[in-house]
This record gives sequence, C-alpha cells and structure tokens, in this order.
Amino acid sequence: MPRRPLVAIHAAAGALAFLIILGFEAVTIGVEASGRGASIAAVRTGILYVLPVLIGLLMTAGATGCVMAGARPAGLVAQKQRRMMLVAANGALILGPAAVFLAWKAWAGAFDTTFVVVQAAEMIFGLLNLALLGLSLRDGMRLTGRLA
Repeated sequence: MPRRPLVAIHAAAGALAFLIILGFEAVTIGVEASGRGASIAAVRTGILYVLPVLIGLLMTAGATGCVMAGARPAGLVAQKQRRMMLVAANGALILGPAAVFLAWKAWAGAFDTTFVVVQAAEMIFGLLNLALLGLSLRDGMRLTGRLA
C-alpha cells in the first residue's frame, strides 16, 4: 500500500482513539460528580461497549505505524513506538480489566471503597495514556511536517 493512505489511516485511528479516551475521562468525571448510581452504571456499561472499538483503533494505529516505521525505526519514530508499547501494556494490564471490574461493580450497585480505588487508578492510568497518545500525535505531526 502506498505511504499516503497509511499515514491517513494511522492518523485517523490515533486521533479517534485519543478522542475516545478523552471522552471516557470527561464522562466519568461528569457522572461521578452527579453521584447517581444508575448514571454511573450506564456510563460504565457504555465504556465497556465502546472498548472494543478503542482497541481496534489502537491496533490499527499500531499496525500502520509499524509498517511505516520499517525494520529499524530511529528518532521520533522509535520514541513513538516505545510510548505505544506503554499505552498497550497499560491498556491490556490495567485499563481493560479495570473497565470490566468497574462495570460489574456498577451493575451490582456496589459503589464501595474498592470501586472508588479502582476507578481512581483507572482515571490516573487513563490520563497517562491520554498524555502518551498526545505526545505521539504531536510527534506524528512533526514527522509529516504539519508541526514545526
């Protein structure tokens, strides 16, 4: 596949993933401020339903990034790859399981200390992923000449 479509697919997948994570964070903060159990359960369910879309977008961004990077990435490309490995590990080991656990607790109406602690950890690691993706978006724009 020519490079130009790969860049477009990579950029679109990365930007959409960033926006979804930003949405997860914003909606979670908003619904927690309301304190209504039914609303919290609805948001937790929604996050669980959108999670496969997010995973697909991140996989698409990762696959197209690897193809474009070639066999020996260096410089900004190598930095992006290292960041994305952290994003993937964070998502697979912390954020995904936390989303499932929090949805299960919310469905049961169990908004106890464990729920709050896991949700706080999820928020922190979600913000970390958001920051790492933001840095990768910035570097991608530098690589394509859209940012000085």
